[in-house]
Amino acid sequence: MNIKLALKKVALPALLATCLAGTAAASETATVPPAKPSFEEYTASLRLEADQKGYDKALLDEVFSSLTFHERVVKADQTQPESVETLSTYLPKRVSETRIRMARGFYNQYLPELEKIGEKYGVQPRFIVALWGLESSFGRFMGNYSIPSALATLAYDGRRETFFRQEFFNALDILAEGHISFADMKGSWAGAMGQSQFMPSSFLAYAQDGDGDGKKDIWTNQLDVFASIANYLKHQNWDNSITWGREVVLPEKFDAGLAIQRGSLARAEWLKRWNDSARSLAQWNELGVRRLNGSGLPARDMQAALILPDGAGGRAFLGYDNYKSLMHWNRSYYFVTSVGYLADLIIAE
Repeated sequence: MNIKLALKKVALPALLATCLAGTAAASETATVPPAKPSFEEYTASLRLEADQKGYDKALLDEVFSSLTFHERVVKADQTQPESVETLSTYLPKRVSETRIRMARGFYNQYLPELEKIGEKYGVQPRFIVALWGLESSFGRFMGNYSIPSALATLAYDGRRETFFRQEFFNALDILAEGHISFADMKGSWAGAMGQSQFMPSSFLAYAQDGDGDGKKDIWTNQLDVFASIANYLKHQNWDNSITWGREVVLPEKFDAGLAIQRGSLARAEWLKRWNDSARSLAQWNELGVRRLNGSGLPARDMQAALILPDGAGGRAFLGYDNYKSLMHWNRSYYFVTSVGYLADLIIAE
């Protein structure tokens, strides 16, 4: 055999294998994602950004020396329970006899203050109390997580890093303005704070100093809590000349396509679906929609959208513009309906 030819037969496959192996190794190296930084490294980057933003060094030393990674926060965020409720099982738990009794008691206790705040912001006091009761059980359950630590944990986890990172800096802004001490800035695992359960961004946008002491304290100051809730609704176009809506009865073979179509959507898309459903009360009346007692709908010149929280065959509601305002607070038909129910029961005879 020709020696040169034999060498080629042996060397070329080996050379080719070596090249392919090298290419595969390079390719594998190129696609390996960078190692995730530790929580301490991540918060160091937060500290650097905070320094660049000009926060007071003493404040940053206090906050960053205490930041803690909460595994339970991450688990809570990743394993939120799927909805297995219906409205008929949800309402009795959220609007229980105990909560109704407490709501009526607090409503009467604070009525003079609530009426002043309600007049200032254009919001009926019963809706302020209903939101207060459903968000924190009248301030009894606000959460006990350090808000900066909870937000830093959620930002580090990365599922919604941009959102929670910004909320972390919003929380620093609140501390910098002196509304609450770092030690007392407690709330839920998701970063919602105080008796009104505002995220830091909502606090900065809507929180109010209800008693004129120079601070906006939604943790311990009742007047600040009430004014902040009312101010939020005011900015969502609340109309105190109307209520939230009402439960209705639909005729047989009613076209469920006239209701707001269900599905999780961005707010702008949801508002479009609201507008597609919205009709005058007179039009709904002509379509056979009736009050629960079978009588016709009120003779008022106003718009309403049809809501079927559990889909066709479930309970039906006509939502007025205030229902839409409450959906900005929490875009859940169950939650908003519970607010309306509790508000009605507070003043029911």
